[in-house]
Amino acid sequence: MTHAERLARLRLIRTSHVGPVSWHQLMQRFGSGEAALEALPDLVLRGGAGKARIAPVELAERELERAAALGARHIFSDEPDYSAMLREVEGAPPVVVVRGDTAMLRRPCVAMVGARNASAIACRFARQLAGDLAARDVTVVSGLARGVDTAAHIGALGGSTVGVIASGIDIAFPPENAALQEKIATDQLLIAEQPPGSEPLARHFPSRNRIIAGLAHGTVVIEAAPRSGSLITARRAGDYGREVMAVPGSPLDPRAQGCNLLIREGATLIQTVEDVLEAVGPIDLRMVREPAPAPVKPPMPSDTWSALDDSDRHRVADLLGPTPVPVDEIIRQSGCPASAVQLVLLELELAGRIERHAGARISAA
Repeated sequence: MTHAERLARLRLIRTSHVGPVSWHQLMQRFGSGEAALEALPDLVLRGGAGKARIAPVELAERELERAAALGARHIFSDEPDYSAMLREVEGAPPVVVVRGDTAMLRRPCVAMVGARNASAIACRFARQLAGDLAARDVTVVSGLARGVDTAAHIGALGGSTVGVIASGIDIAFPPENAALQEKIATDQLLIAEQPPGSEPLARHFPSRNRIIAGLAHGTVVIEAAPRSGSLITARRAGDYGREVMAVPGSPLDPRAQGCNLLIREGATLIQTVEDVLEAVGPIDLRMVREPAPAPVKPPMPSDTWSALDDSDRHRVADLLGPTPVPVDEIIRQSGCPASAVQLVLLELELAGRIERHAGARISAA
């Protein structure tokens, strides 16, 4: 990939209203970041907005230079070092910033998440389970949060562990994990979706959680409240067709309610490392150990793009409201071809008129 193309791709994802889904659609439609950037102003205009606010080339240059100065690098979703597991999921990050050894991702991966205010026994179990998994040549993935995440990373340090953070690659959060985060970045692998220098904002954590779930063959939850981020990660794993596992706890402990709920809903009950390995099942190691670029998808037919008219756009836009609905439902009710609806939604998203949600759902912005 040329330097100019890397800059164009980075500018594209750093442009307002270009999210992971629209980025991938633009790349599929135009074949390169440079071509997509050139077409962007017209697409924004078709979506009903004014001038496109494209990220300047200087911004992308500074980001690449800053990452290099930190000993980090950007990996785009069609490059060999990008996780094959993560590449499969809906809305996979177009680019991640990494420090460390990406070979960690070419082993079977299991995510471990749980309560930040975890009990002492939960942290002890997390350390033990993570150590047992690492001893079986399994990479433990977690989010470097307080509590269970920290315990899981510490337990797996003797083998392999991957930390996924909600901030820039150079920002430690929580601050007390700065030394652990640096050790993981130096000896293991640290991954961030946000640009260097980004503070960990609340909206970044659900995005981080989807990466944790997407990297792993299965997710283990150890203590979690019913509405916690750990349960969001587990449900994302289920959406991706990955194994969801939970450690049971006392009904009298509010921190165990989320895990018990997951088990009641069908998650696999976990007590030992053998339970995890049995639940995940045989893993095709060729998939994770033989990195390969993403398969080339055929571009969207240009005649479908040119055939769109204002009536199609109005028909789709009129079906949108503040409540998220599945894209499939919009396709069904509009009566338009699926390709035409996807193109209208792309234009509307680029114009800032819709928002995308988990589970391939959309709403009016």
